[in-house]
Amino acid sequence: MNELNWSENIIVADADHIDSVAFDLIVNFERMLGRRIPQADMARWTECIALDGGLRPGEQQIQVVLIHRKQSQQMENFTPGRYDELNGKAFNGQLGEFAFTIVSTEDIANKEDLLLDTLQLVASQKEVKNVMVVPADEHYNSIRRTLSKMDEEQKRVTLFTMEPKAAGHFRQEILGYSLMAALGIRGEELQ
Repeated sequence: MNELNWSENIIVADADHIDSVAFDLIVNFERMLGRRIPQADMARWTECIALDGGLRPGEQQIQVVLIHRKQSQQMENFTPGRYDELNGKAFNGQLGEFAFTIVSTEDIANKEDLLLDTLQLVASQKEVKNVMVVPADEHYNSIRRTLSKMDEEQKRVTLFTMEPKAAGHFRQEILGYSLMAALGIRGEELQ
């Protein structure tokens, strides 16, 4: 990943985690709303994360780094969800261009180490100004410690979790809102 041309805006997400959360939301909301919930729209989800991370409409470059277990070939609850179809692809949306990089754990690294290494690499890039991170709950504390070392004067950091957690000097947002939007669940359905 050192060879990447870094953009100002980076989304780093645990793909296995967001896929699992999407599955839980699909199961629960199908039962609650009494209708079929489609797979999450990947483009819609990344745009919602970027909006929650502070971006506004314009011509920006947004890098999306999805980290997954080696044995996983796709996200079952997203469309598109195949890693080989997403890697190196991009789309243009209301916020700019979103470019995907897929990173798999290998035999030499576990996912937590890979997430931490990726965040440290992102933190060291001068051109990166806005970092949005979606970790699994079990990696939260180590991710939080790594994020607390980022220079808040240089980088805006937003951490996405399913519920508020002990924070650092970074912003927090609720992951479920972006996933609900990507799943086509509207606020008025919940009233």
